[in-house]
Amino acid sequence: MPKQIPIIAWVILLVLALIWGSSFILIKRGLEVFSAGEVGSLRILSAGIILMPFSLFKLKNLTSTQWKLLFFVGMVGSFIPAFLFAKAQTQIDSSIAGILNALTPLFVMLIGALLFSQRITKLVSIGLAIGFLGTIFLIMTGSGAEFSQLNFYALFIVVATICYGANVNLIKFKIHDIDALSITAISLLIVTPVAATYLFGVTQFVEKMRYADGAYAAFGYITLLGIMGTALALILFNYLVKITTPIFTSSVTYIIPIVAVIWGLLDGETLLIGHLIGMTAIIIGVYLANRK
Repeated sequence: MPKQIPIIAWVILLVLALIWGSSFILIKRGLEVFSAGEVGSLRILSAGIILMPFSLFKLKNLTSTQWKLLFFVGMVGSFIPAFLFAKAQTQIDSSIAGILNALTPLFVMLIGALLFSQRITKLVSIGLAIGFLGTIFLIMTGSGAEFSQLNFYALFIVVATICYGANVNLIKFKIHDIDALSITAISLLIVTPVAATYLFGVTQFVEKMRYADGAYAAFGYITLLGIMGTALALILFNYLVKITTPIFTSSVTYIIPIVAVIWGLLDGETLLIGHLIGMTAIIIGVYLANRK
């Protein structure tokens, strides 16, 4: 019989949904001044710096295998998705980005089954299917746009969710002896030099900070995104992976669209019937997928 999900896990799940559901509007604000590459690299850099005190003194204790695994976690769990989401949102609304993010549990399930010998029960499959259908409703409704108007930029988010699916399974099944804070802090520290090199060596970030209107406000939005949406949220997320199942943990991406759509309303978007249908289906899907 499946293990009972503790109450603290549900609390963390909702907190993560609020944080990550708000990240898409922050990306949108950052893109008003900065390029997608600047947004992605600044997000990783700010998260890596804020967590640096928790990571530096632990580096010497890592084995070569742990270095490789944590580098992979840093790349597929943070670095690559940060760039992909920012790139996608140059052509896709923030609410649509939040909705597409709900594909993550599907790839967690598929990668877990293909590479980690995970068994998917019938009830979990039904719950995921209902949640996915709810996501389709939201995609079709979006911000009032038709489904056919989605362009290939949506594929950037699909690739990002594949990265997340691989990352969740890797942490759950391959990194047993490192705590959640260390996984987050060290993996981000490892990829921070790459982000810093790109931000200051390739982009026009410095010039924009000096001359572009609204640069400081956009900088604040992305820094907040890095600290809250990457550093703090990943600590909670990695802890959740360790105390629950990959399917439960990735279910946060079924709740994120609800928060993203609410932010869309506050940003002047209209709530349509498809939003209500989709969000209801998502909640039902999460419940079924995680029933005891």
